[in-house]
Amino acid sequence: MKIIDIKVGRILIPLKKPFKTALRTVEHVNNIIVKIETDTGHVGYGEAPPTGVITGDTRGSIAGAIKEHIKNNILGMDIANFEEIMIRLEKSLVKNTSAKAAVDIALYDLFGQLYNAPVYKLLGGYRKEMTTDITVSVNDPEEMVKDSMDAVSRGFKTLKIKVGKNINLDLQRMDAIREAVGDDIHLRLDANQGWSSKEAIYAIKKMEDKGFNIEFVEQPVKAEDLEGMKAVTENVSTLILADESVFSPKDAIEIIRNRAADIINIKLMKTGGIRNALRICAIAEMYGVECMIGCMLESKLSVTAAVHLAAAKSVITKVDLDGPLLCKEDPIEGGAIFQDYKITVSDDPGFGFKNIDGIIWDS
Repeated sequence: MKIIDIKVGRILIPLKKPFKTALRTVEHVNNIIVKIETDTGHVGYGEAPPTGVITGDTRGSIAGAIKEHIKNNILGMDIANFEEIMIRLEKSLVKNTSAKAAVDIALYDLFGQLYNAPVYKLLGGYRKEMTTDITVSVNDPEEMVKDSMDAVSRGFKTLKIKVGKNINLDLQRMDAIREAVGDDIHLRLDANQGWSSKEAIYAIKKMEDKGFNIEFVEQPVKAEDLEGMKAVTENVSTLILADESVFSPKDAIEIIRNRAADIINIKLMKTGGIRNALRICAIAEMYGVECMIGCMLESKLSVTAAVHLAAAKSVITKVDLDGPLLCKEDPIEGGAIFQDYKITVSDDPGFGFKNIDGIIWDS
């Protein structure tokens, strides 16, 4: 099964409603799609969102990295020589983690097809089903309460609440949401780097004093402010999760050794794909640290790859893979099965994609 061509295209999927965080507002999934073709007729698909405020990657840079650097380094190689392909992928250029992730996902898709097995079984096969939280975008408290209650009515037991724009308004948001949903619903907070360490400690302690029972707070401070995040972790009882601070296995080691956070968030677009994500899983296991699997604004295509990783590894104990649930439509046939909060992997070879509608291929 030799690689004979790599095609790059784009897909546009409207969201059910605008996605708002402390960093950005987005109304569409507007992502790069990769298709790797082989001499046996097998095809592997991957996807990368342009998340410039987090990864620094844009649609142009992702497409350029794949077509001008990655493609020539792996064209003609046999999928059976998987390790060598992955080494070449990693060395093809520095950074550009989203571009690498898209190609990595397509390669793992083909790797599963080569051995006629679903990827999650090749990686560990720990489980077939999992439950995800769903994100509540940052808005006025009244609208966030409405969105929270809508999610609860659909059966979601865990909500991830976006905060980080205004510390006092954030506390009002949490007051209103906790009162509305009651004590049985799990709440996670994601500040998306929006607070200072002092603000984070103040806000989290306030919520602790009120008995809000927050499961964890995600990335309360700037990604590079490890000292600030360590201060937050040391001064509150609530668990702290590192997200934007962790791109590489080296980052994970630094966070864990410095006890700057309690949990590590793995996102394939930050790690450059499954290969480095597996390394972070191994590091976390070695130190006895739990991981969460998350996603950017991605369609079912790349989120399916994250689902397979979560299904494979027991160290991934928390799931935040709601990207497809935020989309107004699903142009992807096959892949993981999303039934509101419940996600199931299929046993089709690779990631199980059948067809993808609406891709506009680059000439």
